[in-house]
This record gives sequence, C-alpha cells and structure tokens, in this order.
Amino acid sequence: MRTLLQSMPNPTKISLVNPHRFPFFYGYIVLVIGSIGILASIPGQTIGVSVFTDPVKDALGLSRNEFSNAYMLGTLLSSALVARAGIWFDAYGARYVAFFATLLLGASLLLFSVSVEISETIKRVFNFQSWSVPFLLITLLFFLIRFSGQGVLTMASRNMIMMWFRKNRGKINSISSITVSLGFSSAPILLNRLIDDHGWAMSWQIMAMSLFVFCVCILLLYRNRPEDFDLLPDGGEKKELDQEKEATETDFTLKEAKKTRAFWMFGLVLAFNSFYVTGFTFHIVSIFGSQNYSKAEAIAIFLPMSIIAIFVSTLCNILSDYIQHKIYLFIMLSAGVLASLGLLLLSHPIGVYLLVGGLGTMGGLFAVINAVTWPSFFGRKFLGSISGKVMSFLVVGSAIAPSLFSYCFTTLGSYRYMGYVTLAFLLFLIIGSFKVKNPQLKTEDI
Repeated sequence: MRTLLQSMPNPTKISLVNPHRFPFFYGYIVLVIGSIGILASIPGQTIGVSVFTDPVKDALGLSRNEFSNAYMLGTLLSSALVARAGIWFDAYGARYVAFFATLLLGASLLLFSVSVEISETIKRVFNFQSWSVPFLLITLLFFLIRFSGQGVLTMASRNMIMMWFRKNRGKINSISSITVSLGFSSAPILLNRLIDDHGWAMSWQIMAMSLFVFCVCILLLYRNRPEDFDLLPDGGEKKELDQEKEATETDFTLKEAKKTRAFWMFGLVLAFNSFYVTGFTFHIVSIFGSQNYSKAEAIAIFLPMSIIAIFVSTLCNILSDYIQHKIYLFIMLSAGVLASLGLLLLSHPIGVYLLVGGLGTMGGLFAVINAVTWPSFFGRKFLGSISGKVMSFLVVGSAIAPSLFSYCFTTLGSYRYMGYVTLAFLLFLIIGSFKVKNPQLKTEDI
C-alpha cells in the first residue's frame, strides 16, 4: 500500500472536480462524502460483523469461542498498523489513503464470501483436516477488514472533514455525527435483511461491489486540504491568510503530542469507551440474562441509548466551538462511572437506568472528542499520525474487551466484577485529568 501511495501524484494535479471553482464552499461536499465514507466502513466495524457471526462460524465449522478469538487476534494485529496509516494520511492525504483502504476492504469482503471454499481447498491440498485452517484464514481476513474498515477508512474520512473546518468544526461534526449514528443504528437491521434475502456470502459480495463503486466517488470527490486549492478552512481564499492568522495555531508532531498530558488522558478515555462498549455489547444478552432479564429486554436498551447519544453529540458538538474541552473529558469520565455502577447494580432497576444514561452519554461525547479535540489541540498538519495513534488505542481496547468480560463471567461467575475493574481505571483517569491543559493555550487549562 505504501509503495502504491508513493507513486501517486500531487492531489492538485489530477482533479476533475476543482474545489476552488466550485459555486459554493467545497467543505460541504467534503462533509457529505466524508460522512458516507465513515458509513462505508460498517462492514469492518463490530456492528457490521456481528450479524454475520452465526451463519459464518457454522459454515466454517468453528465454535463461538474460536470465531471470537479469531476476531480478537485479527483486530489486535490491525492495531499495529493503524498508527502507520495515520502517517500515510499526513504524507499522501485523505484521497489516496481512503481509496486504497476502500479497495482493500472490498477485496477482503470478496475473499470472506468464498472463505468456506478457500478453507476446504487448503484442507484438501494439504490433506490436513483441522479447525485451525478456517481459524487462521478468518483471523487474516478479520485483520484485513478491521485494518481497512474500522481503522483506515474511518480515520481518513473523519480527518478529512475536520481539515476543511476550524471555527465551525463542532457544528459540522454534529451534522456528520447524526448521519453516522443513524446509519450505524440501522445497519444491523438492514444487513440482517440482506442476509435473509441473499445469504451471507452474496451479501458480502454485494457490499464489496458497492465499495468498488465508492472507490470512484473517493477519487472524484475526496480532497485533503483546502489550502491545496487556494482556499481556507470554513471558506474564503488564501489571500485572507493574514487576517485569519492561521499561523497562530501550533502544529504538534506525534512525538510532541505524546509529551502532553492531554494526549494521554483524552486518548485513554476514548480507549475506555471502546473497551467498555464493545465488551458490554458483545455479551449484552448474557449480561442481562445473568440477572434474569430476557433477550428482548436486553436489546431494548439500545433505542434509549441511541436517543441520548444523538442528543448529547449534537449539543456538545455545537458547544465545542465555544467551551473548554476539559469539561467534556470530565463529563465522559462521570458517564463511565455511571455505566460501571450500572453493571454493579444491574440486579436492581436503577442499574438499567445508569447503564442507559452512562453509555448513551459516553457514546455521544465519543463522537465529539474523537473528531474535534485532536485538530483543536494539536493542529492539522500531523493530524493523521496523532489520530492514527489514538485509533490504535481504540482498536486494542475493542479487541481485548470481549475476552476479558467472558473470562470474568466464566471464572468469577458474574460480570459485575468488571465494574470494579473499570471503576479503578476511571479513578486513575480522573486523578490524572485534573492538570490537563490545552497545548494550544500555553498557560490556561482547557
């Protein structure tokens, strides 16, 4: 991928659509196509994989634990390369990085659709009848779709949108967040319908073909920076640069960002969100079942959680252009405490309310901090490498969570003990966050 990127020309050289000559500010086109790009990553997200779990594992002859372990290993492997993809973003821009990520995701889905045939062929050729063959095969395929979908395509699309806005980042991200939230919320229903109508293999092939079409859209419409076309973030032309005083925004390298407390506290709270939400969602039926709730009652909490998340995301995105982000950090930590207490008290009705409120608030703030905070704190020049490193934290958190939740239940007999673990970690983050400062404000707290 890197070799291919190195051979690509300057983004201003091949551009059938020139943002400078567009009848209105091209950033709004970037907002639309970038949001679609995030939605296009769904096949590589947990929410897109989960509906395929039962039919695929059965077809491959794997147990649920074997399938889950393959998913964990593939995700962990992808985390090692996600940070490198952020460096590629800084060097070659969103257009080419997103293009190759989408191409890889589509090709991986095609391979997934014939994974049974590939597995049987390998077994026959090597005369080796073992569960390890399909296990290693889908571990590799999970690595490919998690790296290209959850990691690179999501990161490139989100960063591109933030590149085109500065003063209005929060407002713009609120629009993108609502669109993405609605898309992700409806994805399981739509994908399940697709599988019912066409089968799991054909469904992956249909999604792969759609991604190949989207590759063309990326080449036509993705654009990395407004400055490449003599424009400025939020609109305006480069001649207004002095008035905008863009130079006052300090651009931090990844090495410099890692020396700040803000990078670690915000990064770790996002990783905690990824860990807790993934582990809880992965085992939600079992978690509620252990407290005598039905499957329907367990699934029912997603609707109010989504409503809270959308409300919090919209409000906080808009306000993020005006208030200190340190406030969001502490609100998100408080929401994590509520969610942890909810797990501890799930045997009582108050536990359900704490879980819904805590997880909904965390989900809403995640969309704000993960998109708006990084360019606001560390500038745009090295946004890819910084956000890519943070993305690796999230990927690791989401990879290990299902196994740790499962181990807690099978070994200790209850999921509630995870609540004590998460509360201890949150206490560490709360203490460490008191002295967090915005690196752009040399002497002021965020």
